[in-house]
Amino acid sequence: MDDDEISAAFVGELTPYAVPVILEEPNPDWPSWYADDARAIRAALGATVLRLEHTGSTSVPGLAAKPVIDILLVVADTADEPAYVSALEAAGYTLRVREPDWYEHRCLVRRVEDGAPHDINLHVFSPGLGDTGIERVLAFRDRLRTHDADRAHYERTKRVLAQRQWKYVQHYSNAKSAVIEEIIARALPAR
Repeated sequence: MDDDEISAAFVGELTPYAVPVILEEPNPDWPSWYADDARAIRAALGATVLRLEHTGSTSVPGLAAKPVIDILLVVADTADEPAYVSALEAAGYTLRVREPDWYEHRCLVRRVEDGAPHDINLHVFSPGLGDTGIERVLAFRDRLRTHDADRAHYERTKRVLAQRQWKYVQHYSNAKSAVIEEIIARALPAR
C-alpha cells in the first residue's frame, strides 16, 4: 500500500508511526494475552463470532515479534459493520482500517496508550469473499509453526527491516511482503 491507499483505508486521524519497530524475543505470555481478548470478543459478539484465531508472529512459538497480538475474527459480513463494530467498540476496540477492495477486511485495535493491557490488531473477514485472505493468513501462520527454516528466514527479514525508520507501520509490513509471499507459496502449493 502506498501513502494514498493507507490514508484511504484508515478510519480516524492518521498519524505517522515515527517510532522504531521493536522486536521482542518470544514471550510466553502472548498466548494468554490472546486468550484474554478472545474471551472479551466472544463475550461482546456471542454467536456473531464464526471463527477466532491467534495469528501473526506472536502466535508462532520461538519467533521474535512486535508485542502486538494479531487476531483473526470471522463474521457473517464485514460490510455489515453495525452487526459487530459497536459491540467491539463497547469492549474497548476502535475501528481503524476499512478495506472494501481487499476481501472486505476491517481492522479494529486496542492500544496500551489508550488503557488496554496489551496491544491488539483485530482483523475481521467474512466467509466467501474473505476465504482467500483467511486461508492465506492461517497457512502462513501454520507454515511458520511447523517449518524451522521458514520461521528463521522470516525472523531474519524482520530483524533487518526493523533497523530502518518507517513513516507508517504499514510500510514495514509492505517491506516483508516478498518473503511472506514466498513462504505462503510453499504453504499453499499451486492447485
